[in-house]
Amino acid sequence: MPFARLATATTPTCHIGLGLAAVGRPGYINLGRETDLGDDRSVESLRARTHELLDAAYAQGVRYFDVARSYGRSEEFLADWLNARPAFDDIVVGSKWGYTYTADWTTDADKHEVKDHSLRTYERQRAESDELLGDRLDLYQIHSVTPDSPALTDKDLHARLAEAAAAGLTVGFSTSGPAQADAIRAALAVTVDGEPLFRTVQSTYNALETSAAPALAEAHDAGLTVIVKEGMANGRLADPYAPDALKAVAEEVSLGCDAVALALILREPWAGVVLSGAATTVQLVSNLHAAAVDLDEAQLERLAGLVEEPGAYWERRGQLPWH
Repeated sequence: MPFARLATATTPTCHIGLGLAAVGRPGYINLGRETDLGDDRSVESLRARTHELLDAAYAQGVRYFDVARSYGRSEEFLADWLNARPAFDDIVVGSKWGYTYTADWTTDADKHEVKDHSLRTYERQRAESDELLGDRLDLYQIHSVTPDSPALTDKDLHARLAEAAAAGLTVGFSTSGPAQADAIRAALAVTVDGEPLFRTVQSTYNALETSAAPALAEAHDAGLTVIVKEGMANGRLADPYAPDALKAVAEEVSLGCDAVALALILREPWAGVVLSGAATTVQLVSNLHAAAVDLDEAQLERLAGLVEEPGAYWERRGQLPWH
């Protein structure tokens, strides 16, 4: 398991990773992108921004980096950075397949990405990822599995994924939607030749959406590494959009709302890696302060009151515009 590299790390930030969804393409659903990215969203501008973030993250002890085929040029940007730093051999790289980026580097496309969990898409996108990342690719995840995903029942796909695992690639999956817990439990039941297929799970969990927690604890107990995405709820938990209760706790601990929101996740015993989705180095540094946040029981109780019903949370997420 490549995550053994992270297990030996002792830096305060070893359980925080950096996801490149927000900087690998010009359009995304995070709030505040007009301020974060400005008007210059050319390929070279976002490449430079991504490399700056990767440099800052590595310098601060971050060792897990997360990309996807559908995150624009995120794999390309990460590959360029890695190729220029061959001595960095303590990094874990995860990517995802199953969505195809279709926005053609615009922010106003009718469709920004198209989902397809077929074996044909896996083989095409695996070849694309391999061409860019080569042997630096440690983890390959099915992108956004839901309970009705054909990836949960396609035996031919399972066989191909098992072949990749036997050759040394860690195989995982990510989840989205109000039925994440059902998807996680269904994926845990997938076996090939009597052995569990998946070794990691990446799910949305944050102060507003906690419904996957019991299933993620089960996955952890089954030996999977749990990666948490969207800890900032696409910006809804960051200043200036954060709920008043979160702002109050942040003021009490003298750190940002983002640090408190991520600290809330880091305290979960099943959380192996919690992703920062920072788009600026200022945001990244603030996110990394999560490792220093100590919340008392009264503060935790107040933050627990922020939880939303999953259906309502995902409906609101689905209404966020691509900026």
